[in-house]
Amino acid sequence: MRAKRATTTAPAKRARLRPNTYARGPERKMQGSTPPEFDAVRLETFLRAHVKDADGAYFHLERISGGQSNPTYFVTIGNRRLVMRKKPAGATLRSAHAIDREYRVLKALEDADVPVPRVVIYCDDESIVGTPFYVMERLEGRIFADAALPGVAPTEREAMYFAMAETLAKLHDIDPVTVGLSDYGAVGNYFARQINRWTKQYHEARRRDLPDVERLIEWLPGHAPSDDETRINHGDFRIGNLCFHPTEPRVIGVLDWELSTLGEPLADLAYSALGQITAPNEFGGLRGLDLASLGIPNKRDYFERYFASRKTPARSPLLPFHTVFALFRLAVIFEGIAARARTGSAASADAAEVGELSVVFARRAMECVEGDTDSPGLREI
Repeated sequence: MRAKRATTTAPAKRARLRPNTYARGPERKMQGSTPPEFDAVRLETFLRAHVKDADGAYFHLERISGGQSNPTYFVTIGNRRLVMRKKPAGATLRSAHAIDREYRVLKALEDADVPVPRVVIYCDDESIVGTPFYVMERLEGRIFADAALPGVAPTEREAMYFAMAETLAKLHDIDPVTVGLSDYGAVGNYFARQINRWTKQYHEARRRDLPDVERLIEWLPGHAPSDDETRINHGDFRIGNLCFHPTEPRVIGVLDWELSTLGEPLADLAYSALGQITAPNEFGGLRGLDLASLGIPNKRDYFERYFASRKTPARSPLLPFHTVFALFRLAVIFEGIAARARTGSAASADAAEVGELSVVFARRAMECVEGDTDSPGLREI
């Protein structure tokens, strides 16, 4: 399958680049200190045979580091500037690293009101790069790992956060049926199913005792809202997974759809604001920073912009439960990262260090449960 149209744009800012580069052409030889973990020539041959307009002798492959799940590469082949995402090698948890689902939702949304990169091709032939993968167009824009948006003027920061809220509202206004995603996930009982799923993931990845996670597993089922709404749920909607226009405060691409499903939109909303609960050394959060001087809207203003932007009003209010669940889920995800680091199958070189944040996120969740008045997650609207 190919996208209906293509662009030739490239990212202006991204996470750190690992020196893992392969390039060749009329005047090029292999570059970089570390070869890719698969045969780059085989990938090049496949792309030249299946990707439209992949003309020209030049081929360049560069691993992007910073991602903790699916290995990601910049690929330039002739005039085409692309991104490849693949499932990691080795043993993985069940239902994790769903590259095929990522491709499907991007394809379904390519003509919707939510900006996404256009996908080019999906391949499940593991003989090419060792695992299934897909290729999409590269976007030219700004991507920030730090929620404080360094280098941006305060007035622009406010506009960018409000653009984030508006983009999430647009996603949640989409009827899954109209874009062919009616079977993309189960309908109803979202939180019961999710709590069960992430509890199982935790026990599968578990290599140590995490008392706060155990407490959350006991607390969450009895506090889940009884009513939920079914919309497209991104699953990892945060500032670091948005590509902003190079010079304007608007979102031009929503990235990393690996955890997407059908579910309660308020789960996405609470998760998208976790940056205000975590500290700068906790996955680039904002806790302890002067948001007013930075120009970053507080949680109440951010949430109000989201609700005001929804054309299909949310059926339920945002509750502290939604924040606790989002932090619990994040703690389990990071414990999975730590587990992959121990087995050597992690996508990022700093996975072992990053995985230790599972303890931090579980503690932040318990602060909300215990009624810590200093916890920014306690006061929802």
